[in-house]
Amino acid sequence: MPQNNQGFTLWFTGLPGAGKSTLAEVVHGELVKRGLRAEILDGDRARMDLSKGLGFSKEDRDTHIRRIGFVARLLSRNGIVAIVAAISPYREIRDEVRRAHQAPFIEVFADCSLEELARRDKKGLYAKALRGEIQNFTGISDPYEPPLAPDVHVRTDAETISESCDAIVRWLGGHGLI
Repeated sequence: MPQNNQGFTLWFTGLPGAGKSTLAEVVHGELVKRGLRAEILDGDRARMDLSKGLGFSKEDRDTHIRRIGFVARLLSRNGIVAIVAAISPYREIRDEVRRAHQAPFIEVFADCSLEELARRDKKGLYAKALRGEIQNFTGISDPYEPPLAPDVHVRTDAETISESCDAIVRWLGGHGLI
């Protein structure tokens, strides 16, 4: 159990298709199995519910991430683990969300090579973006700023889901959060 039943935010960032949502689901299951109260805030889902009507300009992306961060902050300060899986491409906004938190904020970088992302992409979005058919595609025609010093760095192109999950859970345990 977490010390003092304290909530925290586990923030997954990475390029589209890097495994953020998959890892969030697996880690969520592990934390719930350990008796923690946890909620997943998925960037795609939150875009439909919290950020309906926003586009993909930098300003709209920043607003979207701030909204997710606000909900994560409310959950975590009330003893719930907020697990966020959102591209969150801009370092400045991730850092802003971290500073606003009143509970621990753990940044997890789901790192994956562009080659592997394109190989995994069943919808062909990376190929279309590389051909210029999709505008504002993060990591291709729109920037992605990887974390400079993430709390946890997993290589989803070199590790299994289980190995990445184990690394995250070990980090949480080693820091007294679970």
